Order: sequence, then structure tokens, then C-alpha cells
Amino acid sequence: MKKITVDVAVIGGGTAGLGAYRAAKAHTKKVVMIEGGPYGTTCARVGCMPSKLLIAAAEAVHHIQKAPGFGVHPEGEIRIDGREVMARVKRERDRFVGFVLEGVDSIPDEDKIQGYARFVDAHTLIVDDHTEIHAERIVIATGSRPSWPAAWNELGDRLIINDDVFNWDDLPHSVAVFGPGVIGLELGQALHRLGVQVIMFGMGGLVGPLTDEAVRDYAAKTLNEEFYLDADAKVEQMFRDGDSVIIRYLDKAGQQQETRVDYVLAATGRRANVDKLDIANTGVQLDNRGIPVADRFTLQTSVPHLFIAGDASNQLPLLHEAADQGRIAGDNAGRFPDIRAGLRRSSISVVFSDPQIAMVGSTLRELNQKYSSCGCFEIGEVSFEDQGRSRVMLRNKGLLHVYGEHGTGRFLGAEMMGPNVEHIAHLLAWAHQQQMTVSQMLDMPFYHPVIEEGLRTALRDLNAKLHLGPEMVKRCLDCGPGA
Repeated sequence: MKKITVDVAVIGGGTAGLGAYRAAKAHTKKVVMIEGGPYGTTCARVGCMPSKLLIAAAEAVHHIQKAPGFGVHPEGEIRIDGREVMARVKRERDRFVGFVLEGVDSIPDEDKIQGYARFVDAHTLIVDDHTEIHAERIVIATGSRPSWPAAWNELGDRLIINDDVFNWDDLPHSVAVFGPGVIGLELGQALHRLGVQVIMFGMGGLVGPLTDEAVRDYAAKTLNEEFYLDADAKVEQMFRDGDSVIIRYLDKAGQQQETRVDYVLAATGRRANVDKLDIANTGVQLDNRGIPVADRFTLQTSVPHLFIAGDASNQLPLLHEAADQGRIAGDNAGRFPDIRAGLRRSSISVVFSDPQIAMVGSTLRELNQKYSSCGCFEIGEVSFEDQGRSRVMLRNKGLLHVYGEHGTGRFLGAEMMGPNVEHIAHLLAWAHQQQMTVSQMLDMPFYHPVIEEGLRTALRDLNAKLHLGPEMVKRCLDCGPGA
């Protein structure tokens, strides 16, 4: 067995791992990156990029279908060639992966170790029984993988995950999507618009990452107008029958229904890839899911020389978060023991459904927990159904809630569904990171006619409801998050 000694070992070669490697390399040359699977990152291979390619194709179909609403009538029947759709998805997906691989190719071969690592102790790693690594510091950046109930394995190749969708050569006839989260909503709606019969089941009424009940209910109602979505489904039986899957369930009226589909798409969550690392051998503190507990600003665990970043940390599984975390963890591993807090940006998340769903800053659930004893925040609202620019484009569906703090007037967060709210979410995230007040936000320029005028309406509604002044500030400090 080959034995090597390094200053920093990074386990994982995805977005977080690559960021950690480069950050650590700025402090020491003795850095290795260990990767068991293919390089290319989850985002480029099976995540953000191929899903947006599929969504783009679906949007093209949808625009044609909506054209008669403007008095424009396309000639002939819309023909969707599934093979052409998937060929472009895979071709462009491979192009994005290629960009990532170019960066990986620039890393010296001696710094890349192929294989799966496991801990012998807090400083020692064994990689596929061929290499033993003694590392002064270690960054865990092993990513995550889809998870589903074990009983579903009986469905065999009729059970698929998002990875499988992007390897299709053609589109199927029908798919049942379990899990109306980010992945389920994006893929489910895109497949529906591309002519696939889609039925979607959820649990507990959840839709996307939304925690604001009013926005969540609006989203469920809006999406259900396009395809069957039961966010709190009662599935009684699911079994394979030949090359199909039969699902028996109670519909929203309590009536028993049966459907036959080609595939079941499991979009029921992801699991951090830390369970096969023998991580207990390090003595690191784990949470109730078996994931190392880490400081949010330094990514340092309870074992000072161990750091964790990206989806493996299970903090916020998004590419930009993984990049930030990898950079922070790698920098601290490289400069150890000079640990420094890294920049953690205001949270922002987007679901590329139509209408889009987005969240910024604190969620309503978090605010209810923080201010549970005094309710020191208020909600501003706007509907996009009568918003000028949205109606012009025949995209007037949506609801936006913005949250502000009594006393200070500070903007706290937002949850929304609406047309192109990815752009509104960015404006709000910038305002949140700058800790702006609602009044300051209203002093910013708004053009006419634009969708962002809807945001101004919501901010005006919120500003009118806020109670400001030193007495209210003191009251909220006494009961709020700093109490």
C-alpha cells in the first residue's frame, strides 16, 4: 500500500471539493483531492444545468401554446420530438461538464487520488485499499445523493432519480413524481409541458421549500391547474406490473383511484454522503442524522483540524453555498490554526417552476420561532394577478410576501411565487445582506412598467404596517433573537 503525508486532504472533487482544494493550495503545496466517482460536479452532470436545459425546452412549447391568448395562432399541430429534446439536453450538459473537467485537468496529477476514502483515525485515511494518507488537516466535501424508501427498490428499473432522467434517449409516456420539492417540481412540470403524462404526490402539504402557508397554498393551487398535484397524498399501494408501475391512491375527494405509469421518479430528498466514511473513528461530534456538526462561519467541526463543506454539511444544498463553504473550509484548513470566519451571504433559493418560487433571508417559519413570544415582525403582500406588466405578458399568477421587523423597520426576508421572481429574489437578497430597512428599499428606483413594481407594492404594504421607534426596538430586543 502506498503511503503519503500531506498538509491538507480534501475528500470529494465536486463544487465544494474543488473550491476547498484551490483555497488550501494558496497556503501550502502539500494538498491532495480524493474523488471516488467521475469529476464534473452534481450541478453540471445531473443538477442545475441539465434540469434548466429540459425546462428551456418545456418553456418553448408553453410559449407556443399560449400564443393564441395574444391573437397569434401558430399553424399546425405542435410536434415534440423527445429524441431531439433529450439529444440537446445531453449535448449541452456534456459541454458544461467539459468546462468543469478543464479545471480538473489543470490540477497536477500527483494532487488527485482516485478512489473512496474512509477514516482510520482523525488524521489517517485509507483510499480503496491502495493508498494510506496521513493528513494534518482534512476537508470533507463528499456531496449528497438521492434517497427514497427502501421498499421502492422492488420497482427495479421503473424507479428513477433525476440522474436517470438526463440519460434518457427519448421521453416516456407517463411518470409519477414523488416529492414536490425543488427537483420534483422542476422536472415534473417540464416533463408535463413536453407531453409526458405527469402525476405528482407529496406529503404533509409541502410545496417546494416554502414555509409561508398562504404562499404555499397558492403555489399548490396554481400548479394543480396545470397537472395533478396532491401535496398531501394518500397512496395506498404501489407495485410493478411488467414494464409499468400501478399506483392506487385516494384522490382529494377521498375516492380511490388507480393509475399506471412508465416510471416513478423519486424526488424525496437527498442524503449527505458521510455514512460510508467510517467517520465515527474521528471522534467528531455528529448531529441526529449522523452528520458532523460544524460552525457556520468557519466550517470547523468539533475536531479542530476537520472541516466539512457543501452538500455533505447539509446546511443549504445549493451550488453557490457549496462554492462558498468549500472556499471557507479550504482556506481555514490551509492556514490552520489561524481560523477565520468567512463571508456567509444572505440566503437565496429559487425553484425554476412556472411561475417561479423563491425565498430570501429568514423564512416565515424561522421568524415565527424567533419572535414567538411577541410577534415583532409584520407581513407585506402583493398579488401578481392584477400587476400591470404581468398581465401584459399573460403571466399574471403569483403571490409575494415580504417580512419586516417592528421597531427597526429592517427587512427580514421573503417568500414568493410569481413571474421571473428569480430577479426579485436577487434584489431582495442584496437588500437583506446590506441590512436595509423597508423604508430605504422604497427609496430605491423602480422603473415603469416592470414586474418589480409589484415588489414596491408589497414593500409599501409592509411599511404601512410597521411600528417604528426606540420603545418598539427595546420591546423586540427583549423578546427577539438576541434576547
